[in-house]
Amino acid sequence: MLWSCQSGAEKTVEASTMLPYYNEPTFTPLFLSAPEEIEAGITHKISPFKLLNQDSLLLDQHWIEGKIHVASFIFTTCGSICPTMVQQMQSVSKAFEKDDRVGLLSFSVTPWYDTPAVMQAFKKSYEISDPNWHFLTGKQSEIYQLARQAYFAEEDIGYSRDSTDFLHTEHLILVDADKRIRGIYNGTLALDVQQLIADIHCLRKTL
Repeated sequence: MLWSCQSGAEKTVEASTMLPYYNEPTFTPLFLSAPEEIEAGITHKISPFKLLNQDSLLLDQHWIEGKIHVASFIFTTCGSICPTMVQQMQSVSKAFEKDDRVGLLSFSVTPWYDTPAVMQAFKKSYEISDPNWHFLTGKQSEIYQLARQAYFAEEDIGYSRDSTDFLHTEHLILVDADKRIRGIYNGTLALDVQQLIADIHCLRKTL
């Protein structure tokens, strides 16, 4: 499911036409280039949200407007895929740490435990200082609905699940400055994450 706007040593060209759009949880790639085609054909965007970050500051959808961002869904007590995902996300953070046009959002899937203080300690334990990487917590129902129906985090398998079904996914979701989904990657695989970094570079050329 990975597509590249780079080929060997070729320069990036028209990132908006080379990276697909994803309008449904099946993650069927749609390659569109004309603005009118995109406007008419890509109706899905990340929906509004209001959550607290690790500093107990309210973060909402306005933070991602006009900005490329990557979403992940983790929990601080996870002993399986989450530590690897955070470590891989650090590669993304380091690649764009001085670029406020690129942000990272890590949503807690156990918000009843992951308070802002817990998330802050978690961030510090990984020595993450990137101001554009937020660890978010809030109501479970809001986070789960956002993950499944806005980010398609579990693809079509999880789209219709409700908040009583535990959410656990290795996916990283790439969203462009117009809040449209442009990629899905396995956050435990270094190769996938390197592709994610390359795709972010592509999208940056459209800003």
